[in-house]
Amino acid sequence: MTAQSAIAARVRTGGPRDDGPKIVEHIMGWTLVVVLAMLVTQLGLL
Repeated sequence: MTAQSAIAARVRTGGPRDDGPKIVEHIMGWTLVVVLAMLVTQLGLL
């Protein structure tokens, strides 16, 4: 078994892919930050 065939035989475990839409991840990340900031402000924790 060569190194190339060993790499090809690996099974994906459902982790993040390199070819995904990066802009969607970026927007969702900032949305989470804004929602957390609003929650902290509403609860008076800041």
